[in-house]
Amino acid sequence: MVLGLYNYWIVVLLMMTGFYIVIAHGNLIKKVVGLNIFQTSVIIMYVSMGKVRDGAPPILTDGVTLYSNPLPHVLMLTAIVVGVATTALALSLVIRINEAYGSVEEEDIHTQEQSS
Repeated sequence: MVLGLYNYWIVVLLMMTGFYIVIAHGNLIKKVVGLNIFQTSVIIMYVSMGKVRDGAPPILTDGVTLYSNPLPHVLMLTAIVVGVATTALALSLVIRINEAYGSVEEEDIHTQEQSS
């Protein structure tokens, strides 16, 4: 039973890895990568939940009574597009922070703000 749900174990592993990267590292680029890993785990979770065992694609044919719901998959395609856009925005902000403070490390940025 537990091994049959391996995709959910992968989701938990990816989610905790991304969360750890966001919390443990002070580098802003590593934080963006951690957020992307976290987002990937959420996408995998929704796609896994949208799959119905022995379900057919939602195309009306004779003799099929069990269909898979396409809505989670469609929503996750939208989430991927939004994720790419927010990643691009986050990386452009990291570039501006690097230009302004000369570093992408949180501690260096905080010490420069306090000394100003």
